Amino acid sequence: MKFSIGIDLGGTNIAAGIVDENNRILGKASIKTNAPRPAAEIVRDMAEAARLAAEQAGVCLKDAVSCGIGTPGTADPETGIVAYANNLGFRNTPLQQMMEEAIGVPTRIENDANAAAYGESIAGAAKDAKNAIMITLGTGVGGGIIINKRVYGGMDNAGAELGHMVIEMDGEPCGCGRKGCFESYGSATALINQTRKAMEQNPDSALWSICPTLEEVNGKTAFDGMRMGDPVGTEVVRRYIEYLSVGTANLVNIFRPEVFCIGGGICKEGDTLLGPIREYVKRECYNSGSAGTRICVAELGNDAGIIGAAALYRM
Repeated sequence: MKFSIGIDLGGTNIAAGIVDENNRILGKASIKTNAPRPAAEIVRDMAEAARLAAEQAGVCLKDAVSCGIGTPGTADPETGIVAYANNLGFRNTPLQQMMEEAIGVPTRIENDANAAAYGESIAGAAKDAKNAIMITLGTGVGGGIIINKRVYGGMDNAGAELGHMVIEMDGEPCGCGRKGCFESYGSATALINQTRKAMEQNPDSALWSICPTLEEVNGKTAFDGMRMGDPVGTEVVRRYIEYLSVGTANLVNIFRPEVFCIGGGICKEGDTLLGPIREYVKRECYNSGSAGTRICVAELGNDAGIIGAAALYRM
């Protein structure tokens, strides 16, 4: 049996999996990242997570065909170097070489959002599509572009920063230094901020009965308020979905993928979220009379990064 190691390196957790040729995860393990800290220490724990996953799968780590790592930041698959990853404290870090030395298995690296998108394209919501886009709504808006079943990264693999297109001129400041980015309006963080602001402006809103303090607000709060019939929660949800729809329509107009999949905890809202997005895109998309892009929820959840990373050698 041939198998590969897939590692999803996050700012909070290092998730490793043993993945067979049919993209099935045979064993998994997770270790806290505890970033930022020296890269050598993080690589040591990635190797340990891979060893634990192999133990669970009942295989020998050194028999792996390859190892793939999805890492935050600007990662160059050609050189194996992570040029910059703020949350990890990486700068010009030779991650591929370090991992190969740690486990003795040929290794390839890729940006984490690209790896997750690749996972969805080979085993998830976009597995029947040649061209697909995935966005993940979390702390920010991560994104990956698949063209002809391959990850598109642009020059130096620094492209596909889908969260950093401007959808509101001179809008909310973004962590990247720009204003009005898609991330500043469409991320889970943005939804939480929008909900808190609306609550502060509306002290009589029923949202306060759901969350007595602003610190308790999460991505479900406004949706729960909407379901209670609260006009403030309803308006927050309406505006949030409208921003998501604008960003989605822009990307569909540019790339016209067969599949556009959305990941993140907010997607548990299902058609309450996706229904209005589909209607907006259908209405606003250029040449909307042509066959439409399928807009759907990502299927693999947290496994997307592991599966995509494990399959990088195939590209």
